[in-house]
This record gives sequence, C-alpha cells and structure tokens, in this order.
Amino acid sequence: MTVSNYRIYGFTLLFLLYLTQGIPFGFQVTALPVLFRQSGVSLTMIGFSSFLALPWMLKIVWAPLVDRFWIAAFGRRKSWLMPLQIAMFISAFSATHIDITSNPLLFAASVFIMNFCASIQDIAVDGLAIDILQETDLGYGNAIQVVGYKIGMLISGGFLVWLSSYLGWENVFYIICGIIAIPVLMLIPYKENVITKTKLQYMTINDIFVHITKALKQHGMVIIFFLIATYKTGETFIDGMFKPFLVDQGFSASQIGLWQGMYGMAASIAGSIIGGMLASHYGIFNGLWFSLLVRLIPLCGEWYCTLNVPSRELIIVVTIAEHFFGGMLTTAMFAFMMYTVDKIIGATHYTILATIEVLGKSPGMWFSGLLADKFGYSYLFAIGVFLSMIPLLFVLMVKKKIAIS
Repeated sequence: MTVSNYRIYGFTLLFLLYLTQGIPFGFQVTALPVLFRQSGVSLTMIGFSSFLALPWMLKIVWAPLVDRFWIAAFGRRKSWLMPLQIAMFISAFSATHIDITSNPLLFAASVFIMNFCASIQDIAVDGLAIDILQETDLGYGNAIQVVGYKIGMLISGGFLVWLSSYLGWENVFYIICGIIAIPVLMLIPYKENVITKTKLQYMTINDIFVHITKALKQHGMVIIFFLIATYKTGETFIDGMFKPFLVDQGFSASQIGLWQGMYGMAASIAGSIIGGMLASHYGIFNGLWFSLLVRLIPLCGEWYCTLNVPSRELIIVVTIAEHFFGGMLTTAMFAFMMYTVDKIIGATHYTILATIEVLGKSPGMWFSGLLADKFGYSYLFAIGVFLSMIPLLFVLMVKKKIAIS
C-alpha cells in the first residue's frame, strides 16, 4: 500500500469508527424514548434511561489502561478496537432477539453495553488519530471525527426512527449490525505505524502518570485549560434557552424541529468540514482564532432576535449561521487539543482535555434557565455574547506563551 493510499485508508477507517461511536448515543437520546413509549414502558423508566450514557462520563478512568495494555503483534490501538467493535456488534445483534415489552431492562442493558464499548473505543480511536495524523492533517482528521460522529447520531437518532415505521425495529437493528461490521472488516488488514514501539511495550501505568504530570506542567498549559473550558461557555448559555425563546415567540414544535434539527444539523456538518479545512490549510492557531471570531456573529444575531419580534426568515438565517460557525469552532478546537497532546500517552492526555471541554460547557446549560427567569432572554444572551469574547483573549495569551505555528 502506497503512502497516499495508506493515508486515505486511515482517514476512511477513522470516519467509519467515529460514525459507529455515534450510533449508540444517538439511538439512546432520540430513538430509545420513542421505542420504549411505543412498547408501553413507563415515563419514569424512560427518564432513567439517560443513565445509559454514564460510560461516556467515565472515559478518564479507562484511558490510562488503553494507553498501557496492548498486544504488540496486533497493534496498540487495534488491540482495543477489534474486540470492542465486535462486542458492540454482538450487543446490537442480541437486541434484535429481545422482546422490549416484556424485557425492557434487558434491552436497556444491551444499549448500555453498546455505549460502554463505544466510550472506550472513542479513547482508542482518538489515540489512533493522534498516532497517524500529521500536523497538517489535524484539521481534516478532526473534521472526520466531528462529522462522522454527527452522521452516526443522525442515522440512529433520526433516519432509523423514520425507517422503523416501514421495516420494524428488529430490522433496524440488523442495519445497525451491518454498519458496525464494516470497520471490523477494514481493521483486519490495517497495519498501525506505532511510534517508539519498543519503549511503549514496556511502559507501566506509573510511567503514564509521570508523562501526564509532565505534560500538564508544561509552560502555558494552565491557559490552554482555561481556553478549552471557556470556548463554548457563552454559546451554551444562549443555546440552552434559544428553543424556549422560540416557543415563547409562538413558533411551533414542528417548525423548531425542522430549523434546529434538519437545517441546523446540516449546517453544523458543513461548518465542521470547513473548520477542518481552515485548520489544516491556515494552521491550527489561525483556524481556532478565526472560528472564535466569526462565531460571535450568529450569537449577536440570536441576541438581536430578543430585542424585537423576530421574523421566521431571521430565525432560520440565525439558526443556520449559529450551527455552521459552531460546527466550525468545534472542529478547530478539537484539532487544537489534538495538537497539544503528548503522543506517547495520546489517548489519556486527549481524554483529559476532552473531559475539561465537557465540564467547561456544562455550567452554561445548568444555569441558563435560572438566569433567563431572573433577568430575561435579552440579558442572558448578552451575557453569552460577552463570555464568548473571553476565549479570544486566551488564544492571544496561548500564542504568547507557547509557539504554535
């Protein structure tokens, strides 16, 4: 296999692996409540089904193990990806033989196993991406990551729900099994180009923690943490209350679903692709800075909507712009995060940064409703715009403290 073909094969494999990771979570948050309710499952149990996503919150626990334990003859990341992908396939296949009406807990257990496998696989796939992507490929690679995951969620959370009315849920899970099987077949002939292979084979868990401690103490790392934690805080303040705002303006659920779910998701995928191209073509730092800057445009547009009675056309334009520039920023940030990690412990290091990213976004969702109740939509959205300017300062501080080309 030539270098060019190996690169294309690697990109395709990454895309399919990220796509299959999005399937369990997309199915759980969108399709499962519908399927459960159709099967007569109580609302209480449907509410508790959100706990099926718990494995995604515990990734940091498994990350050092993924970096440490592997079979040399098999491949550092492939040692985890093959069995996890196969386990996900078996779990999806078993779901086709479960009577949901009589055994909802058993069916939920199969979804939990899929989420568990996908969450650990995500660590290994991120590690694989860090291992194989060159600096100029980071933007493209992270566009593949974001777009693949979103398409996986769209397939399992939207398309397959629609298809279930024609084929039935059992056949839908057969389709899921087929999608999961494709990366397994591609992994079989794939050969990893593992860095410093001999050194990695004898690395202990303690060595991993030594590397992590050293990496986290690097010059400028504190500023990087603040940048990752705050880059979407203001955006989540606005996003959390924009749909309720539209409801209060008299727009219907079907309109909001179409604009946010269809137009918005399509724009988000397009923005993720453009963000990856910018980061790879113009550099990681420039791509991130530009994405943070243009992201302010739709956020100001959402704030402007609260000052008057917004038209249908204005809402659609603002929604598309917000999802487009938000997707662009997400890809640019993930490329930046991947650029900063130590490749020796890439899976663990990246998982730590990803955890900081998730925790940083959470307060915006938690407190947006409280602030909206107290101050109103206009003041809340203005706060969101202001908070979204702060990461621009952190980027300039990062540029000053560390050399990023």
